[in-house]
Amino acid sequence: MEFYSVYDQGFARVAACTIPVVLADPAANAATVVAQVRECHDEGVAVAVFPELCLSGYAIDDLHLQDTLLNAVQEAVATMVAASSGLRPVVVVGAPLMHGTRVLNCAVVIQDGRILGVAPKSYLPNYREFYERRYFAPGDDLRGTTIRVAGAEVPLGPDLIFTAADLPELRIHVEICEDLWVPVPPSADAALAGATVLANLSSSPITIARAEDRRLLVRSASFRGNAAYVFAAAGQGESTTDLSWDGQTMVYECGDLLGESERFPDGPRRTVVDVDLDRIRQDRIRQGTHDDNRRTREPSFRTVEFELRAPREDIGLRRHVDRFPFVPDDVDRLALDCYEAYNIQVAGLVQRMRAIGQPKAVIGVSGGLDSTHALIVAVRAMDRLERPRSDVLAFTMPGFATGDISKSLATRLAKALGVTFEEIDIRPAAQQLLTDLGHPAAAGEAAYDVTYENVQAGLRYDYLFRLANQRAGIVVGTGDLSELALGWCTYGVGDQMSHYNVNAGVPKTLVQHLIRWVIDSGQLDGDANAVLGEVLDQEITPELIPTLEGQKAQATEHSVGPYALQDFTLYHVLRRGYRPSKIAFLAWHAWHDVDAGEWPPGYPPEARPAYDLATIRAWLEVFCRRFFASQFKRSALPNGPKVSPGGTMSPRGDWRMPSDAAATAWLADIEAHVPES
Repeated sequence: MEFYSVYDQGFARVAACTIPVVLADPAANAATVVAQVRECHDEGVAVAVFPELCLSGYAIDDLHLQDTLLNAVQEAVATMVAASSGLRPVVVVGAPLMHGTRVLNCAVVIQDGRILGVAPKSYLPNYREFYERRYFAPGDDLRGTTIRVAGAEVPLGPDLIFTAADLPELRIHVEICEDLWVPVPPSADAALAGATVLANLSSSPITIARAEDRRLLVRSASFRGNAAYVFAAAGQGESTTDLSWDGQTMVYECGDLLGESERFPDGPRRTVVDVDLDRIRQDRIRQGTHDDNRRTREPSFRTVEFELRAPREDIGLRRHVDRFPFVPDDVDRLALDCYEAYNIQVAGLVQRMRAIGQPKAVIGVSGGLDSTHALIVAVRAMDRLERPRSDVLAFTMPGFATGDISKSLATRLAKALGVTFEEIDIRPAAQQLLTDLGHPAAAGEAAYDVTYENVQAGLRYDYLFRLANQRAGIVVGTGDLSELALGWCTYGVGDQMSHYNVNAGVPKTLVQHLIRWVIDSGQLDGDANAVLGEVLDQEITPELIPTLEGQKAQATEHSVGPYALQDFTLYHVLRRGYRPSKIAFLAWHAWHDVDAGEWPPGYPPEARPAYDLATIRAWLEVFCRRFFASQFKRSALPNGPKVSPGGTMSPRGDWRMPSDAAATAWLADIEAHVPES
């Protein structure tokens, strides 16, 4: 396996192409297609899709029935077959072809000097501006048949799936224009039969808003089919006697837009992207109803094999990889995600409190991101319940290393919000417990081990639970999704436990954006917003170990790794099921160049890091070790709402695994397939 090869990492490069056509001149059009195919070959493309009837032109009306035109198409196909010898791409090109006594609107599939097969258009529009039944016969009844093209007898039918023998996850099905617009497209059954790349050759004329209709159809087909959908429409050169053409091309993958080209182009255009075949496979095996649907429909398809001989060297990656998969880069999308996440949390807490008799909300506040966000969620829940904010009981509990800044932030925020606020100094109790344990720190030694830390973390939650008993409340948890994944929480009577955890489904990298959204959207008043802004500027620290002279303060990310990288890994483990080596490949593309790609709104330029492969590899190993070792903590989680489609750690909601599973295979994959630099 070559680490930097997109094909070895489970991708296939596809191209949706549009070209200027010369009406009724198949030879000229074939030459244009071949020129584009050669460029696709040089770019490492596996599949190149061209528009409907692009060898003849779509808008030539009765000329489709002329022998001269049909013979010229046969010659053009033969020319393309010869020219494709030695070229990698599977070329899908539109052409009118004779079959029996009728002409068919076809997609001819050519690769490396041979015709693999022909897919006829199943559904012919004959309404409004369309008159296709005047020229063509429908091909929906041609399953299992053959056709003679350019001197060769080849498979014909809407039931063909073209499969790469040396890249078996690449399985291509072809349909044409109107086939996508019917209630049950041929591609739907093809996806159930295993096709992963669905190609559509279109000559859909453009009218106002039709481009959005196409996007809707292509996106939904890719989403429902758990597939990639490659769409190429006719453009420049088509007759504008009564219609116009925009040359729209686009590729969607499982509902996500990978790329699109400009519309109304002058000259050829192509959308070239890398389709993630691993993602398609993973989505299908996770969504069992995908295959259940096949069982009830029983689609029958023929397989046509070919050798792709994909490049194994580094040819780059033609797709956007989000640095923060839990955090959108788009301003409006991020605002909507934050609105939904915040309200999911609030609604969850409101329902829980209503269900158990309207208790008070007991919460420990430290001045850090997580407890700050949990506090403002609890405040909003009281507002919705039309209860006084004083029913939120906020406690700050300074320990041996609590800083003045964090304590001040917690105090000021609680007062600005109008909650009930108290301070409980846990240091005397912690000192007594260390003494009872015979711990050397009790005698003043700088023995700052896990026991020293957890004495403080455990006491805080011991107090919170007893305070909840005393004051008719429930403990609202503050620990986030990322901490649960990494086991960065104290088990039992500690921050792993609560009566209800509003943050359990929120990854660390999203928390700051949620707080920023609360500020920007006016959920709270100005005094509280000012304190929230200061909280956002603080480094993430547990404040459990005193800072020695000349040393930096304890930082969480020095122990568990940068949350930016660990959340990246977490998303691809939970949502995609990827092997570590693929996650490392994606992380390198996302993170090695600070100037490449988009950053989420509000992310300060001076705080934008870059990570080389050695760093990514090292923290990936840490993630795997901690993730597997910490399952016992997640198996005993309190209730809390799932927030992100990326997943959650709840054994009841989204993630189940045994507590004694080993990370051996995952670590072996890193060792074998991820370079050290």
